Amino acid sequence: MFDPNTGSYELRLNPVADDSPKSYGTRRPAAPRQRRSRTEGREDHGSRGESRGEARLPSQRGSGGSGGRGRGHGHGRRKAKPRLSGKQKALRWGGGTVCVLLIAGCATGYFLYQHFNGNINKVDVGMNNSAVTDGPVNILVIGTDAREGKGNTGYGDNGSVGHADTTFLFHVSEDRTNATALSIPRDMITDIPNCPTKQEDGSTKTIRGETNARFNTSLGQNERDPGCTWRTVEKLMGIKINHFMMADFNAVKELSSAVGGVEVCTAKDINDPKSHLKLKAGKHTIAGEKALAFVRTRHSVGFGSDLSRIKLQQQFLSSMIRKMKSGDTLSNPSKLFKLGNAATKALTVDTGIGSVKKLTDMAQDLKRVNIENITFATVPVLDNPNDPATVVLDKRKAAPLFKMVRDDKSMTKVKQEQKKRKVAASKAKKAPASEVRVQVWNGGGLAGAARETALWLQNDKGVGEAAIKGNAAQLPKTRLEYVPSQVGQAARLADIMGLPPSALKKSADGSGAGTAMTLTLGRDYTGAGEPVGAPDKAPEGVQKVNADDKNVCAK
Repeated sequence: MFDPNTGSYELRLNPVADDSPKSYGTRRPAAPRQRRSRTEGREDHGSRGESRGEARLPSQRGSGGSGGRGRGHGHGRRKAKPRLSGKQKALRWGGGTVCVLLIAGCATGYFLYQHFNGNINKVDVGMNNSAVTDGPVNILVIGTDAREGKGNTGYGDNGSVGHADTTFLFHVSEDRTNATALSIPRDMITDIPNCPTKQEDGSTKTIRGETNARFNTSLGQNERDPGCTWRTVEKLMGIKINHFMMADFNAVKELSSAVGGVEVCTAKDINDPKSHLKLKAGKHTIAGEKALAFVRTRHSVGFGSDLSRIKLQQQFLSSMIRKMKSGDTLSNPSKLFKLGNAATKALTVDTGIGSVKKLTDMAQDLKRVNIENITFATVPVLDNPNDPATVVLDKRKAAPLFKMVRDDKSMTKVKQEQKKRKVAASKAKKAPASEVRVQVWNGGGLAGAARETALWLQNDKGVGEAAIKGNAAQLPKTRLEYVPSQVGQAARLADIMGLPPSALKKSADGSGAGTAMTLTLGRDYTGAGEPVGAPDKAPEGVQKVNADDKNVCAK
């Protein structure tokens, strides 16, 4: 549509009329969808008459739009609107998917979020967040092993209710310059909280939580819906999730075929009787059944565990991202149409993004992330000594990794502004620990945090004075307040506790001279001796891969 106010063309999608949520597990009928008539579902736009989900393209040179005049004719007579060719019709559909393609490429490489018929599967998980937010965005992406649905009957465990077979948290930074995808091992032992779930009659049923359970049972088991997986991840990582997206086995087959195949690499021959994958060592372009076999295989790579399979999935997703954002895909109307069509057959989302318009708004907001600034990483785990078939969280490595997500730290680069603040803070001359005088308050940290920290500072770090105080007003972030004459003390204490520069608050008037500094522990406090701020890079040993790395090869 041409906008006379801006002098440029823009894509406009009509909002979907049916935005009602659907119950978890609802599947579309196997019969093919019928083509809608040109008048079905139209809104009253006067002479524009745009059909739902269709974008109006610029009119051809020399032709008049609604109310417009033909150029170069001088008589101002209105011309008949030319008929669109098949290629032009495909371009109309494709144009409507481009912005959604961009976010799909950034988020997973698995899923493409555009719906041509306003029929998106939705689940009301009790949290209806806005499609667009000013802060960081956390999207939970779930691949389920449910056997029901077209194209899925030959896969997964027979009779599976649809567990969280593949799950990762996709975090997009507040400034939209970088993103991190954290894969969560399905066999990791964790706690699943109580979960309120919407029933078909509109009532809410709370499903009892469970301790020491496999992560993948947060979905499907005991009638748990995606909201249960949502709450489990929030509790595990200490973050707030904005949205979820879920797809099944068929999405991998259809999307990989729609883009014309995805390039993968193996360092050795693979012959996995479980997934039926057979590949010679080297690079291959795979699609359909072979693509699904690749992301499901594990017995012929690495140690034959789910952790080895995660590496294959990350390689596949990275390659899919590159393929979807390549000119070969974005400039091909036929591929764009196939991608959008394939995704809508398998996609389930929360009500906050349960329409074409909402998905498009989110896509426009997040599409700025560049491939080279997307990192796939795996939540660090250890072998479970009580059960060799499962793993447990490696808290020593996981804690700083989760802090990076909470504090919006990139794993691909340190922002220039962060570097400047860090350099400025390091210029302050640190006073000896024995000269540090501080009052310690608990503003949302763990129970007994003020006492624990004060004793640790004095007994382990040689701080001159650390007075134990009581509870203070709740703070999301730890804060150290001081006056100009205490700059050296503040620099020393920040170094000891690993405080980020943003935690230091200097008084401008210096009226507090002669009194002790005030340290208020916030909800980001995790324990004495543990840095309060997030590190600038992932801990050593955390498995990760950059989405732009074309040389990853399965071993």
